[in-house]
Amino acid sequence: MSYAKYLNKTVYTLGNYAVTPLRESDIFLIKEWRNAQMDVLRQNKPISDAEQENYYQTVVKPGFEKENPAIMLFSLLRDDKCIGYGGLTNIHWQDKRIELSFLVAPERAKDPIIYEEDFTHFIELMKLITFRVLGFNRMFTETYDIRDHHISILESCGFVPEGRMRAHVCINGIFVDSLIHGILKKDYGF
Repeated sequence: MSYAKYLNKTVYTLGNYAVTPLRESDIFLIKEWRNAQMDVLRQNKPISDAEQENYYQTVVKPGFEKENPAIMLFSLLRDDKCIGYGGLTNIHWQDKRIELSFLVAPERAKDPIIYEEDFTHFIELMKLITFRVLGFNRMFTETYDIRDHHISILESCGFVPEGRMRAHVCINGIFVDSLIHGILKKDYGF
């Protein structure tokens, strides 16, 4: 299980952080994290164990060996312990663009210093995979504008604001904007 056709190794490290193709052993932990943080995700109801297992078996796992997978998800490890996950979604192979996704354990997300360290390391590892390993041209994100700290981290890591979709999502009865940020391979230094 490694996206072996596209990646030249199964673990990428940066300091005491590492990413590896999404491990089956992490999926129920991730389900709990997703259910606890639905306000920042494109998820409108809690995920059941059966739904999580089905998603892993029918979408994620086949993608490890698939030609041009639509997603490439990774477990984020710190000192060999899973603390988050995310990866490359909405992959468009012809146009060489991907969307970045990211989520960490709720207790880590609540601490601004820890969250910034986790997210920054994850972004740098995903830039390496996206631009150097896969040779893609563009990485983008969609973030709800209620996430000021998340947005500041994106921008400090080189993502450029590219657009605002006004009143794009409804969170707890309130319409909020979605912000689009992007970074190009040439911005990364290639």
